[in-house]
Amino acid sequence: MMLHVPEVLTATQVQEIRQALDASDWIDGRTTVGEQGAKVKRNRQLPENGPLAQKLGQIILDSLKKNVLFFSAALPLRLVPPLFNRYESGEHYGMHVDGSVRYAPNAAFPGGLALRTDLSCTLFLCEPEDYDGGELIVADTYGEHEVKLPAGDLILYPSSSLHRVEPVTRGARVCSFFWLQSMIRDDSKRSLLFELDQNIQKLRARIGDCEETVSLTGNYHNLLRLWAEV
Repeated sequence: MMLHVPEVLTATQVQEIRQALDASDWIDGRTTVGEQGAKVKRNRQLPENGPLAQKLGQIILDSLKKNVLFFSAALPLRLVPPLFNRYESGEHYGMHVDGSVRYAPNAAFPGGLALRTDLSCTLFLCEPEDYDGGELIVADTYGEHEVKLPAGDLILYPSSSLHRVEPVTRGARVCSFFWLQSMIRDDSKRSLLFELDQNIQKLRARIGDCEETVSLTGNYHNLLRLWAEV
């Protein structure tokens, strides 16, 4: 399942984050990937776990906590703190798959808390007209999907997907990206729960609470209880 989550950040939040990023120092993006990724990755990133990345990442995490659509689709259990990247002057990231395990900072676990990457997230921090190229291309059994969203919007997609970022030929593409482990490991089950939840919300908005909507809500939570790994 791929999902466009609009307006994760407000225009004011995007402006605040961009001002801080535009004044920051960037490092070679290959420092955060393995051998395969380093061969096809050409971009820059904000230093991982640095004070600025932590400060700006917290703004994003606080916004995500309030986003009902994101929670319904992702059912997040653990998140890797948001990272930040920048592409310009022909920089790109060739076709690759994200690593299956990441480590999130955690004082109780030296080296970090292991996290299975079920879902990948890209949060756009610049408008599509500000740069040429830079499309996120996600490949699945239905072909290739091109993603280039407004500033403040997020794309959520399975981390198992092959994907790439096309070369940026004008301007700069600035994004935040991160991964999460869902309470529901299986993408098909997660998709069913998301569809059920969305239909329950639509029914409640149309006819209010009634015996049928209460029963469907019970079905949703019982399925979540059956499948969740927490």
